[in-house]
Amino acid sequence: MTRFEIEPVPFRPDAVQRCSATADERRRNWPVVYVLDGPRGARRGSVYVGETISAESRLTQHLASGTKAGMRSARIILDDTFNKSVCLDLESHLIRWFAGDGEYTVLNGNEGVADSAYYSREDYRESFEEIFEQLRAEGLFEQTIPEIENSDLFKLSPFKALSRDQAMAADQILKGLFEDLELKRDVRSMSVVEGSPGTGKTIVAIYLLKLLAEIRDWDENEPRESNTLFADFFVPENKKLLQGTRMGLVVPQQSLRRSIQKVFKKTPNLHPKMVLSPFGLGKVVDPFDILFVDETHRLNQRANQPSGVLNKDFGEINARLFGTDDPRHTQLDWVRAQSRHSICMLDVNQTVRPADLPRETMLALVDEVRGDERHYPLMTQMRVKAGSDYFGFVNRLLRGEKGLAVPDFGEYDLRFFGDVGEMRAAIRERDAEVGLSRMVAGYAWDWVSRKDRDAYDIEIDGERMRWNSTDKDWINSPNALEEVGSIHTVQGYDLNYAGVIIGPDLKVDPETAEIRADRAAYRDKKGKEANKVLGKSYGDAELLEYIRNIYAVLMTRGMRGTYVYVCDSSLRTRMRERIDPD
Repeated sequence: MTRFEIEPVPFRPDAVQRCSATADERRRNWPVVYVLDGPRGARRGSVYVGETISAESRLTQHLASGTKAGMRSARIILDDTFNKSVCLDLESHLIRWFAGDGEYTVLNGNEGVADSAYYSREDYRESFEEIFEQLRAEGLFEQTIPEIENSDLFKLSPFKALSRDQAMAADQILKGLFEDLELKRDVRSMSVVEGSPGTGKTIVAIYLLKLLAEIRDWDENEPRESNTLFADFFVPENKKLLQGTRMGLVVPQQSLRRSIQKVFKKTPNLHPKMVLSPFGLGKVVDPFDILFVDETHRLNQRANQPSGVLNKDFGEINARLFGTDDPRHTQLDWVRAQSRHSICMLDVNQTVRPADLPRETMLALVDEVRGDERHYPLMTQMRVKAGSDYFGFVNRLLRGEKGLAVPDFGEYDLRFFGDVGEMRAAIRERDAEVGLSRMVAGYAWDWVSRKDRDAYDIEIDGERMRWNSTDKDWINSPNALEEVGSIHTVQGYDLNYAGVIIGPDLKVDPETAEIRADRAAYRDKKGKEANKVLGKSYGDAELLEYIRNIYAVLMTRGMRGTYVYVCDSSLRTRMRERIDPD
């Protein structure tokens, strides 16, 4: 039975005073959550969510500070069973949902978003959904909760509750940055946040950029909670240190970069122009003071780029930054040259092309920052519900280890299919149920449909499919469910369910019984070509590493489940024994 009520109050001094004059003590001395929303027109306005033990006092403070000027109405969410923990949780949920819905600009900072355990939490969270639906009926939300939580605005939002190791990394990075800004203005620093897929490296970068912008721009007259996770950083000294600083985020993958730019466009204190490509970084005139680099492993060394223009740009950037076009310079060197303080998000096992940073370069970077105590490992799995054991299992499976034990993945839906059509149908079913379910595959088929829209690229046992028709935000594109995404469209993204086709580029050698790469079946020309600039060639061992990394990434996209079809019959049999021994 619904226990809560939502009381509308015009956001004016007289209305707030009348509210406080009522006999209901809950307006003056009871834990509540409130929502302030701004004027509506052709485009909706702003929203602010807060929690307090005195609605009267807090709304009066907001009116006096002037920082919420333009807000028209307040909604006070009342419940006789509310306590401080419940209110903090509801506040966090509403902030995340508003940010993911994208209809309002969320004026909250992100340092107070929390996800703490408390008594009867699951029961309360059921009521949160009812509160959401009432607010949605009143026009404050456009989408449903599942639609919101499947969106990039939600998944890539800075309004996140950090895991323990994410929070520890963020805290230490902030302390180091402010120490550098205060004491070592002429000294450059490099930090590395290292973690496997799903540990939230991208989220840490986005979260910290938002938090730093909040510290830089905060109004000392605005009432703030003193018990939030990063409250100690909101001091005048830090605000002063950040004035005039140039902050940015480098994202190598075009699709992910565009998605993050959309999030920044909707987020106060951030701007889409803060998100740039490695080539964009190389061309900026004024270096950054603080620079985050997402997916650092996808930065390039000097190699044949996808176009002649980029080859020309690479050389010109090297010459401008270093005085000469030395081919030994990588895009990581651009990061060092174009920023005073750099924070790199890194996974040495996610390189998927020869043009990516060499493994030895990344390992040297990790050793460097360890020596400076600027290495922050992330261990907690934030994506896949199977837990951290799943990632080790996938890597061992792809290496063909013998005697491989299958851990208990709980409710995680890991399945092996002998028919790709059945897997495709299952993915469609999951998409109808929970959304965001897609087919993905290794690059083992030519992209014929790129030039001939009527052609099919992939044909397996009579099942015909096309590659992704766009490389920009393919996951959310209209035809995505009927297409197959490549590594370059899904790396860095989350899915609910992933249907993974392991193509003929990975197979069991009939003579050695070892898993090997089939160079002829692997169709990514940039994934196997020699590096003539550096005089490097890549043998079968290197190609096998890239292809294994590709499939490891694809098999760790699904939050709720991963479905697998293997083209090579011998590899299919071997993996079936591992995945589904019964």
